[in-house]
Amino acid sequence: MASAYAVLSTSHLSAGAAVNELLNIGNGNTSCCLTSSVVGRRIRQFLVPKLKSNSRKRRGVVKCGIEDFIGGDLVKFDLGRWLNDVEEHKSLAIYTPHEGGYEGRYLTRLRYQGYKFLDLSARGLGDPETTLTKIHPVCPAHLGRQPIARWYFPPEVDYRLSLLPPDAKGLVVWVLEAKVLSKAELQFLALLPTLRPKVKVIAECGNWRKFMWKPLKEIAGLSANEAATSYTSTTV
Repeated sequence: MASAYAVLSTSHLSAGAAVNELLNIGNGNTSCCLTSSVVGRRIRQFLVPKLKSNSRKRRGVVKCGIEDFIGGDLVKFDLGRWLNDVEEHKSLAIYTPHEGGYEGRYLTRLRYQGYKFLDLSARGLGDPETTLTKIHPVCPAHLGRQPIARWYFPPEVDYRLSLLPPDAKGLVVWVLEAKVLSKAELQFLALLPTLRPKVKVIAECGNWRKFMWKPLKEIAGLSANEAATSYTSTTV
């Protein structure tokens, strides 16, 4: 009778307190003695529901999008916005992930639209205005006892524009490592599509966690009025 009363009296306690009470009963702290089967049954009664509730609380909800099923790293859902921004702003500053490779899908989509590409590196480019739009001198490296020569090359952009096939939509000047360019040089690249209407400019200005882009005029600090003033002074 005393053992039954001891077992029933633990029903109002928490799981940990009930186990301690049962163990104390078995240790002789109370006037009754419980068998091991009764103690085990009471422990299972208190602990098993508690463990199940804790395991249910730890379960998280995983949200999956369509990118997880068809390959989000292969299919880019912002390619339509990319094409619209290229046509609207004509010059963009892009930021690519450090591991690289993502910008190739955006380049390929422009190629599908009929654009041809002129890939340049900002390191060693010199003055962008002179190199891209004017006849410019180049001094080749001499080997020892040789005279220092100076060769003249045609404007890179104008020369490529003259070689475009009739079905080409335009020329994309893709500038690598444009983060080393000064603000004045970025401003000229932003204004280049205004000087050459069939030209679009894409400048790699840095890195980010994902592929993103902004108007190059915004990065170069050009407003609409400043761009119009710069274009007028350049044409005059």
